[in-house]
Amino acid sequence: MSGVHIDRLLVIGVGLIGGSFAMALRNAGVVGEIVGAGRSLENLERGVELGVIDRYTLDFSDEVGKSDVIFVSTPVLATDFIFQKISLANYHNSVITDAGSVKGSIIQSAERHFDWGFQGFVAAHPIAGRENSGVNAATGDLYDGKRTIITPSRQSGEEATDLIRNLWFAAGSVVTEMNADTHDQLVSASSHLPHLVAFGLVNYIANHSRSAECFDLAAAGFYDFTRIASSDPIMWRDISLLNSESIVRELMGYIDRLEVLTSQIAQGDGAAVEDFMKVAKTSRDHHLRKRSQ
Repeated sequence: MSGVHIDRLLVIGVGLIGGSFAMALRNAGVVGEIVGAGRSLENLERGVELGVIDRYTLDFSDEVGKSDVIFVSTPVLATDFIFQKISLANYHNSVITDAGSVKGSIIQSAERHFDWGFQGFVAAHPIAGRENSGVNAATGDLYDGKRTIITPSRQSGEEATDLIRNLWFAAGSVVTEMNADTHDQLVSASSHLPHLVAFGLVNYIANHSRSAECFDLAAAGFYDFTRIASSDPIMWRDISLLNSESIVRELMGYIDRLEVLTSQIAQGDGAAVEDFMKVAKTSRDHHLRKRSQ
């Protein structure tokens, strides 16, 4: 990480993810000017007020050729449009990266819009977030100790990859690399599925015949479990559609496990129910200890 510094960062999408990246790099002293871009004037003005960005633009085209790094942190279905717009500007002198949680489709989009042989695009995914969104949710320590996955494409250059890796190190992340297909398969189980399960449970209670009473009786455990159901529905709609094959496979696998548990309870098989729960508890406890180490 020693010596890494960029003069100008362009953040397209100044929300929790983009704003936190900007703040983390500013706190680390590795960035000069930070320019924000987006559709919401109110959000961008707030970003300046909070010191997340130095200035903003509603049309980032003129900033593309002047920015050392372009960080795209919009909902993933908007990324293709953003890449198309970047491709119409003088992007060859910039390193372009993103923070989307689906990598295969984003790399395909980059290969469609950027010139063949362009080595400056490096896909990445920070495994960090909160249920709140917008620049007001941004914080400089969001990535501290959190993992960021870099998924270089067949065209990503070594210099650009090293720069993005070092910027994420500077932001506090633990950085690893893997190919995009492996990434998309793994996060569909460990990240995408839990969000959909949380959305599904709250949706079920919301449509329950005694919904109001169920919510009134819900204790802290319910709200702890379903915290991520307060996440941005647009973002998670996009993720679900772009990683649909892997997500559907994991949802069906999860439904199979629920059917096993349902059958055990229906049959009054207490030993089997206990074993089912023991596997879950033992696995969770083991991986929590591993993470803490």
